[in-house]
Amino acid sequence: MTQLRALVTGAGTRVGQAIALALGGRGAKVAVHYHSSRTGAEHTIEQIRAAGGDGVALQADLSDRESAKRLAKDAVDALGGLDLLVPSAANFERVALDDVDDGHWDRAMDLNLRAPFLLAHGCRGALRQSKGSITFITCSSATVPFRNHLPYTVSKAAVRHLMRTLSLDLAPDVRVNAIAPVTVLPPPNMSEQDLALLTSRIPLNKVGSADDIARSVLFLLDSPFITGHEVMVDGGRSVAGFERFV
Repeated sequence: MTQLRALVTGAGTRVGQAIALALGGRGAKVAVHYHSSRTGAEHTIEQIRAAGGDGVALQADLSDRESAKRLAKDAVDALGGLDLLVPSAANFERVALDDVDDGHWDRAMDLNLRAPFLLAHGCRGALRQSKGSITFITCSSATVPFRNHLPYTVSKAAVRHLMRTLSLDLAPDVRVNAIAPVTVLPPPNMSEQDLALLTSRIPLNKVGSADDIARSVLFLLDSPFITGHEVMVDGGRSVAGFERFV
């Protein structure tokens, strides 16, 4: 059986790490991208190998256009091809509308939207050759916006449409889907009050885990007749229609 080859961005920490480890458990060879978390990336690779897979660490600042383009080439070269791309790295800045400036907007668009596009564009040849797939990470806020996160929310909504458009442009060779979590691994600066409020507005009355996202990546990997779809992994928040998050 041919070894799965995958590129996961932001795989040195949090959700990206969980996705890389889940793929490693399938015996995949994973290009573990990191920006500054080299130690985390190396630890991820150790765990991947312990699970029966293999990995290579690749550093890139995805907010930089040329660095993002280079990562696509480096990953394909290091893996000898590519079967799966998962652009997981993202920024999540809380900012009131009156305080949004060029920096907030550019940071969200550069990392959350432009980098996933450049990676998909740069990897498209290898993915076409392997009949591979792309799984973007969007957010439930693309459907039910969060207050005080306008650049982030808009960037994730744009990623959803990027996914839908690429699913047409890359068909029939490459499947393109997305996973839309509600808050997973809440940021350490989130107050207990805000976390409790968020949790109360999720029908399953809990926030998600990184493993919930990783399992969904495997689900889409194993679903050869699904393309152009966003899988909501949000405990029901998107269908509940609750008041926007504070």
